[in-house]
Amino acid sequence: MQSEYVMDALDAKLNDVFDGKVVRKDLLHRIKKGTNVPTFVLEFLLARYCASNDPAEIQAGMEAVLSTLQENYVRPDEANSAQSRVAMKGKHKFIDKVHVRYVEKEKRHWAALENFASQRIAVGEKFYRDNDRLLEGGIWAEVVIAHNDVDADAYAFYVEDLRPIQLSRFDFAAYAEAKKAFSRDEWVDVVLRSVGLEPSKLTKRVKFHFIARLAPLVESNFNFIELGPRGTGKSYFFSEFSPYSTLISGGQATKSVLFYNNARHKIGLVGFWDTVAFDEVGGIKVKDPDTIQIMKDYMANGRFSRGAEVIADASLAFVGNIDMSVEQIVNSTEYDLFQPLPEQFDLAVMDRFACYLPGWEMPKNSSAFLTARFGLITDFLAEAFHHQLKYSNRYEEVSQRLKLGRAVEGRDEKGIKKTLCALLKILHPSDAPSDEEFEEYVAYAIECRRRVKEQMNKRKPDDEFANIDLSFFDRSGKEVVVHCPESAGASATLQPARRPIRSKIDQAVSPAPTPPSPAQPSPTDASNMQGPAPAVEQVEAVERHYTIAYGDTGHSYDTIFGPYLQGAKQVFIEDPYVRMPHQVTNFVRFCETVIKAATVRRVTLVTSFDQQTDLAALQDKLDELKASLLEYDVTLEVRVNDKLHDREVRLDNGWTVKIGRGLDFYQKPEGWFTVGATDLTLRRCLETKVDVFRTPGG
Repeated sequence: MQSEYVMDALDAKLNDVFDGKVVRKDLLHRIKKGTNVPTFVLEFLLARYCASNDPAEIQAGMEAVLSTLQENYVRPDEANSAQSRVAMKGKHKFIDKVHVRYVEKEKRHWAALENFASQRIAVGEKFYRDNDRLLEGGIWAEVVIAHNDVDADAYAFYVEDLRPIQLSRFDFAAYAEAKKAFSRDEWVDVVLRSVGLEPSKLTKRVKFHFIARLAPLVESNFNFIELGPRGTGKSYFFSEFSPYSTLISGGQATKSVLFYNNARHKIGLVGFWDTVAFDEVGGIKVKDPDTIQIMKDYMANGRFSRGAEVIADASLAFVGNIDMSVEQIVNSTEYDLFQPLPEQFDLAVMDRFACYLPGWEMPKNSSAFLTARFGLITDFLAEAFHHQLKYSNRYEEVSQRLKLGRAVEGRDEKGIKKTLCALLKILHPSDAPSDEEFEEYVAYAIECRRRVKEQMNKRKPDDEFANIDLSFFDRSGKEVVVHCPESAGASATLQPARRPIRSKIDQAVSPAPTPPSPAQPSPTDASNMQGPAPAVEQVEAVERHYTIAYGDTGHSYDTIFGPYLQGAKQVFIEDPYVRMPHQVTNFVRFCETVIKAATVRRVTLVTSFDQQTDLAALQDKLDELKASLLEYDVTLEVRVNDKLHDREVRLDNGWTVKIGRGLDFYQKPEGWFTVGATDLTLRRCLETKVDVFRTPGG
């Protein structure tokens, strides 16, 4: 027999103030095991049957919930029996996620349940007309599926009834008034217990981290990122906490899915959800550069143009994993805390992040951190957040109370203020924080923005983002500079090395100037070129460290290697990826640059193959290149090293050129009859780092 539950003071107050809108979270944990139903769905049922503190009522309610799940929730391996049940009974109610798609060829809509194994369930227009999100990601619902006995019809099942699983009515004024009965610290604990965590097991700082994870759910157009170790629950709030949030994988990051579908003339996910979260952000594959440009526009001001001006409120949240030690990263001159992001996420995307949550400070998922106490029903709290995202604006209130230091620039200020607005909505839905509390929020918001700016400053070869000492003025008028704990004292992050770059080249190329070769066009020719052009002045070969940004033009093997080949007789290149036809073509172009130096007599290539490599075809290509090089008195030797990982070019005159992507740093041209197809200075690049240095004694 289970021991009687004893309420603590916060339990008692919560039951008294929010009577009928609370649930014991240990009941959720007991049901949650063994099912992949989202938390808000389970608590929807718990609220229906177990919104009580009477032990007998709770026990009866638990039995009702378990019975409902057993009867109405179908596991994936039971899909066939579920269809049979509908066929035999005529109809049956299910708890499942329902999607609706339009099939153009048939000119009709079809519904599908995740665990029912049928993609052709007939659905009436009223259901997807009243619930737009059925067409954009799907919704969890109680849905009655009926059997169609008409043999002539091309479907066996149809939707007879559908009710989304969420509150039918919500009174925000009553919620805000009830919250006033709690102090700020009590309310922090209430929110944490409501999301299933036991606050007594967490430090004050970690509590704030968990609160900040909720910010994209409560503040519109809030750009949030959290990177950290695996197993800390980064994606939980976006997948299970709220019916107004959707979690997508990287493969779905297309402009049609996210923003606007030109074929259907319909807005994408940002028009239907409060929060669109990207799971495993490092795995995002963006094939169309337009997607990133639209994302930049949307992240900047909540609008974009795709033939028509589109405005939406959805926040964007990006979560992913960092595999390296944070201490190692902040003390490294090569790596930064944005390392896991896909290459297409350039500085312009990063600059739009309002808040970078330090995921490495979050505890690993463990039952030790789960609460067994009372909390608000998840769906009830999610409705409060949804209401505030849509109808509440705290920006003017924040602006009147906040005075920021001179280092805070335009996007810094916007990001800090939006984080502050989110914290106020969560912790003070209708009341104002004390001065002490407000300054606590300000310091936290500035830290979250400074973390973004420090990493951008580390990546940028000039001082565009050098104002990292973000500060505010407290109530006494004293200026307070805020620091990030992980980087305090890390000179590699706080004072990244600025390599000397000649002023004339600075004026010619931004952000990463490239030294020209003798084969460059004249200044007159260069001035007529469209887009960024390489510098045209002859300069001496010097050490250089820079980044070629995604989409840059003006970079060729002549501009990168040309100045350093003078006097070289041997070239030694290590690149594991000279195997595909376009990679061999890149190597041929590199050899053409080598020949122009006139002094080189030997080229040695060390590369590697894989199981997909057509060795016979590759050998033919390399033999053809060898023969043509001999006509210029240059010998080519090719060696194989299967364990090769580094990419670098070493010259016997002492210079070494390291390119992160090796020779294969160009984007594929849109067509072989387009500008840039043959002239590499006009070809768009992928992002990569370039380091040119001289070996001691060379």
